[in-house]
Amino acid sequence: MTAGRRPIRLYVAALALMAGLGLPAAGARAEGTDPFSEAALLARPAPGPHAGPKNVEPVPRGFGTSEPFVATYYFYWCDRASGMHFVDADGTDALTDHPAEPKGYSYRLPSWHRRELEAMIDAGIDVALPVYWGNPADVAAASGPMRWSFDGLPPLVEAWQALRTEGKHPPRIGRFYDTSTLRHNAAGRHIDLSTADGRAWFYVTIRDFFSLVPRPMWATVEGRPIVFLYSAAFARGGADDPAVFAYVREHFRRDFGGVRPFIVAEQSWPVRADARYAWGGAFGLKVLDVASLGPGYDDSAVPGRTTPRADRDGGRFYERNWRRLLALAPARRPRIVAVETWNEWHEGTDIAPSREYGRQYVDLTRRFADLWRAGRRLPLEGPYARAHAVRIGFEKGAAESGVALKTGGDGLADVVDASGSRAVRTRPNAAGPSCYLYFAVDDSFSFGGGGALRVRVEYLDEGRAPFGLQYDSADASALHAGAYKTAGTVTRTGSGTWKHATFDLPDPLLMGRQNLGADLRLSAPAGSLTVRGVTVTRVTAD
Repeated sequence: MTAGRRPIRLYVAALALMAGLGLPAAGARAEGTDPFSEAALLARPAPGPHAGPKNVEPVPRGFGTSEPFVATYYFYWCDRASGMHFVDADGTDALTDHPAEPKGYSYRLPSWHRRELEAMIDAGIDVALPVYWGNPADVAAASGPMRWSFDGLPPLVEAWQALRTEGKHPPRIGRFYDTSTLRHNAAGRHIDLSTADGRAWFYVTIRDFFSLVPRPMWATVEGRPIVFLYSAAFARGGADDPAVFAYVREHFRRDFGGVRPFIVAEQSWPVRADARYAWGGAFGLKVLDVASLGPGYDDSAVPGRTTPRADRDGGRFYERNWRRLLALAPARRPRIVAVETWNEWHEGTDIAPSREYGRQYVDLTRRFADLWRAGRRLPLEGPYARAHAVRIGFEKGAAESGVALKTGGDGLADVVDASGSRAVRTRPNAAGPSCYLYFAVDDSFSFGGGGALRVRVEYLDEGRAPFGLQYDSADASALHAGAYKTAGTVTRTGSGTWKHATFDLPDPLLMGRQNLGADLRLSAPAGSLTVRGVTVTRVTAD
């Protein structure tokens, strides 16, 4: 789910068509008034009946602060009968993967929502997060590209309530705020969260969703409804202001009888939230306050996309990432797992029953979700599980032995001949003066803790600029929640000879939380760095 994804292009095209016909966009500003001012937005009634002082429905306590649960993103924007999100404008297939049963696949039908909810029960999903594109401009449109956001929720409610009446336990309903509507909406406004009008827009978008969902259905943490936020990059400004979330909490409290939302913000939001997650789990496990993972990624059906694929490897990719998560000691685990996604067919991140994979991913999810909730820990097996040390060397004929060089982004490097040895040397970094070498340690050697480590770096003593090592640690006070803890620095003397430096890692996590999925990086703040070997050794107690 990226910034240039298909629904945005369709939406912009729809607005262009309206303009070409001489029709005003929904919510266009009337002369002398602004329907999107703070006062107008807050005065506007919610579209659903479940907000306001007259609503006295109880709010479920939900999950405790340490209780593990599994959530997934629920895309409810498809309608097979009209071809919406099934067929491209040129009549070609819009999907990479396909629903197992396309007949009756529509956000308009309670029967379809029921089918998806029943499959989620089978998969062991605790929380469904409908991906909601509703916003204050589009709610006023009688028809338009975003009507599904509003029209799809009452059928979901009907299906959920019917299952509960039958004694079944469908997943509770949280909310995924697709923040791209801060940039793409019927009003054509780019929302600035540093303004009162922008904060009101942001809040009302959250309020309107929960007004359409009865409180007994809400997914909550200690009685606080769960709101996941997508990327902060879509806001024009103000995403770094703590007052934005404070505004949401206070107005939600007023409109929902003293209840405050539990905000789970994507890591791009620089302000403090109740929890943080990283989008992109479909490419591999990401662990912050929320663990994100998925079955793989393939958006080859989407015109114009050049995103690299993450191959499913027959289900082994998904299983490996669950096993990595379950290798963490329970005391170090986040309590929330977000599976990316239930049914984003365009991008091939689906775990729902599909034509391509049947119920394979439903069954895999159930298996690992049960282990997750039970607090089970699985050992990571592999070629280095019992090794005393792992190494990468760049000498001719040398092979990786449990450590891999990761290149790309701000970690570009070349293999060179230097001072009589084959080595790797940093390349200039377009993003800044510092140069980096990134390394990943094999999970079977060390992952998620398990003992102190020592790193030995063989480096060419060229120039006099220092270099240091940063590692993915358990120290949450270090940079980026511990992903870049400094293990020390070395000052070079310019002798032109090969030397070695040793760094102690007392609290390694090594969960691949650095750029490029790395565990360690060597940082040269000024000038290049040449290295011919890196060895990681277990530190045994005397």
